[in-house]
Amino acid sequence: MNTNDLPRHAAPIAFTLDGRVVEAAPGESLLDAAERAGVVLPRLCASEGLRPAGNCRACVVEIEGERVLAPSCCRAPTAGMVVRSDTPRAANARRTVLELLQADAPVTTALKHDSELAHWARETGARAGRFAPRGAIGEDLSHPAMAVNRDACIQCTRCIRACRETQGNDVLGLAFRGGHAQIVFDQNDPMGASTCVACGECVQACPTGAIAPANGAFAKPSLQRVDSVCPFCGVGCQLRYHVDESGRIAHVEGIAGPANEGRLCVKGRFGFDYAHSPERLMRPLIRRADAPKDPTAIERRDWRELFREASWDEALDAAAAGFRAALGATAARGRASPVAGFGSAKGTNEEAYLFQKLVRTAFGTHNVDHCTRLCHASSVAALMEGLGSGVVSNPLRDVEHAELVLLIGANPAQNHPVGATWIKNAIRRGTRLVLADPRRTELARHAWRYLGFSPGSDVALLNAMLHVIVAEGLTDPAYIAAHTRDFDAVQAHVAAFTPEAMAPVCGIEPEAIREVARAFATAKSAMILWGMGVSQHAHGTENARALIALSLITGQIGRPGTGLHPLRGQNNVQGASDAGLIPMVLPDYARVNDASARERAEALWRLAPGTLGAEPGLTVVEIIEAAYRGDISAMLVQGENPAMSDPDAAHARAALAGLKHLVVQDIFLTETAALADVVLPATAWPEKTGSVTNTDRCVQLGRKAVASPGEARADAWITEQLARRLGLGWDYGIAPDGSGTGDGAQGIGAVYEEMRALMPSIAGLSWPRLWRDGAVTYPVSDEQDPGQPVVFTEGFPMPEGRARLVPAALVPPAERPDGEYPLVLITGRQLEHWHTGSMTRRSAVLDAIEPSPVVSLNPATAERLGLRAGALARVRSRRGAIALPVRVDDAMPPDTAFIPFAYAEAAANLLTNPALDPLGKIAELKYCAVDVRPAAHEAASA
Repeated sequence: MNTNDLPRHAAPIAFTLDGRVVEAAPGESLLDAAERAGVVLPRLCASEGLRPAGNCRACVVEIEGERVLAPSCCRAPTAGMVVRSDTPRAANARRTVLELLQADAPVTTALKHDSELAHWARETGARAGRFAPRGAIGEDLSHPAMAVNRDACIQCTRCIRACRETQGNDVLGLAFRGGHAQIVFDQNDPMGASTCVACGECVQACPTGAIAPANGAFAKPSLQRVDSVCPFCGVGCQLRYHVDESGRIAHVEGIAGPANEGRLCVKGRFGFDYAHSPERLMRPLIRRADAPKDPTAIERRDWRELFREASWDEALDAAAAGFRAALGATAARGRASPVAGFGSAKGTNEEAYLFQKLVRTAFGTHNVDHCTRLCHASSVAALMEGLGSGVVSNPLRDVEHAELVLLIGANPAQNHPVGATWIKNAIRRGTRLVLADPRRTELARHAWRYLGFSPGSDVALLNAMLHVIVAEGLTDPAYIAAHTRDFDAVQAHVAAFTPEAMAPVCGIEPEAIREVARAFATAKSAMILWGMGVSQHAHGTENARALIALSLITGQIGRPGTGLHPLRGQNNVQGASDAGLIPMVLPDYARVNDASARERAEALWRLAPGTLGAEPGLTVVEIIEAAYRGDISAMLVQGENPAMSDPDAAHARAALAGLKHLVVQDIFLTETAALADVVLPATAWPEKTGSVTNTDRCVQLGRKAVASPGEARADAWITEQLARRLGLGWDYGIAPDGSGTGDGAQGIGAVYEEMRALMPSIAGLSWPRLWRDGAVTYPVSDEQDPGQPVVFTEGFPMPEGRARLVPAALVPPAERPDGEYPLVLITGRQLEHWHTGSMTRRSAVLDAIEPSPVVSLNPATAERLGLRAGALARVRSRRGAIALPVRVDDAMPPDTAFIPFAYAEAAANLLTNPALDPLGKIAELKYCAVDVRPAAHEAASA
């Protein structure tokens, strides 16, 4: 055989298989080596990506000199070993095993049309009915996402290994003994009542369909299979759509992408029916003259109450006319542009690029932003200030190379579930996890140390850690001298932040702070991961400055298993930011006040010199405030939902309702679209082709899998059509249906190639290469560059290549609890729902698992307030009030409430504080003062 087929970097081991010499790599099983050599053996308990178990014995072979047959899946070849797979003894044993398994799980009970048991029975000539069947065990249909048919189970334990070892969830196990043994959930609970998080890893692992999608999707073959990328969080899992004969997505499986290696979460596996929702917008809409905008009545409206249908020409003409009128009125007064645009982090890179180009060239303004302003704007501001780049330094999967991981202000088990699996896998192999968060989230049980600091006291904790490292001489002086500047300023600043002084502020004992600081500084490799619990504060930039200093002064950056990784929220936050969907930068973070950067863009876009202004535009919250004042009179919103996502949502809704002209492109009539003048129906993620960039800086290709409903059109096509009506001579040739080809000559490929011309970070990643490879991590300098997962290895894109250390000031939250509002409110996402819920709440499975909003309270706090689990509570802040049921949660700190912001009927952002971080311009969504009391009591008082 050709040794080029061996795994990379393997030293071949020669052995004899069925009379010929075969070479294998160290650690490779006989089964894998045989398959590469063209010798096919049954495999049932063995599966790619899972630890071999050898418990089914369907793959046994004879080994010279050994008395018993050996399971080839868990035996490694040795030099000179003589193996026979073709003897009558081995073949009869394999066939008998399959006949016994058919008795346990008759093929007629299988829920999977391509049952592996049925396949191997046919291949080996195993006869059904040779052995008496076992008694029926029955079904478990208690879960909305998955169905269990234990009569089809062969106890191969692939599901157990997938659950425990791959996902790290410890839900599935093997109970009872002998012939009574069976796979169970927790303590033999119904699946729907167990701790199962519905990741579906067991579904993907099961060879017979004993665990399968509840919709019966495994019962018949797929008509089409299309590889793409998950549209939910920033992990960027690759997946395969299975499309049925009706053109709908029947089910989804994970594939071997760089971020997930086949893994998915509940949203990625079971959340795609939103694309087929009956609530999809199918034709352009224009507001009816008898339907005034009411910002107090926008939740889940039927479009017929507010709009009339229109043709695409009429709707596009109306959209463009409104923008021209706004621009003309302002030009006559000599004022700044009254138009702004909100782009989307849920679209493609190409859509983001076209959107910011449209706003800048047609509207003459940099008033363009997207949800990164409400996500990691403060992190990016601090990273740009300190490192000269806003990107992550290391991929998330680098946790496997880390000796210690500091995870702060993030809940990846809920928000980045596949990312959490890599953390749990690393812990199993010996990595120590320090979890710092006010809430004791799911990963706390895996953590080496949990630091439950007081909400809003991040800087106090981090500066105390910095104090310990500096005071005890645990810094890396050589790295500081070679790669940083202004260490003296940080050293002087943290001198007063002793653990004893900060303990009363952050609520962590001094010795615990010292222990964690020493462990971080002395680890061979230490990595920092953080989320919006760090960034969504009025002091978010200060938080990020402290984390950057922690990494730099210990030299924990620029190597595998080290570095700084702010976990990106939505699937294309990184890519949309890279593409220039930010008011102060052009593509690839070129500052708008950089004359040379503006000149390059003007030349590429064929604009007259001086067309692009040097003044940065307004950010998300600033645009809403300007709209409320009347300074912004027209807006274009693509796939964003500020009526739900912006802080002080009642204020934001009033601002949107007050616009003279609002055009919204979306797939549903969102709360924002309900306030629009023109609504343009867009395509969902599975209905278009384009690139996205995940939290690891990996650019990946999403491919069109299904047709869009009715007259819905791709966002890129809509943007091009608007541009033409606004006097721009765009001619990309974008297909209305969102399709693309691999040559890059026109359409989405042509947009990508133009974008690439302004982005040195992806200079070597052409559209044909992306089409061919599917995923490449930038920076990528030329066509031969494989991509650079770890950056800052030699220095930083700063003067003299040195990072800048900036002291982190101890800034209190903008609003503190008091007698009237005594509790702290934290908001965030949850496992089953994403962002404002416009997609996931229209997924039948996801909404069935988590159908209604709740406010989570510590048991002691709930008891003190007279609230029990399920009771209706009224939560009130200085900006609004909502009513919702109580969930009692031991993970919550006292006097703190948590509310997810995906539910329009109890919108958390009606309560939140719009106070801004002065540098990042991000709102303090993670902290505000609230009053919580029984809703009935409140009504009686009123």
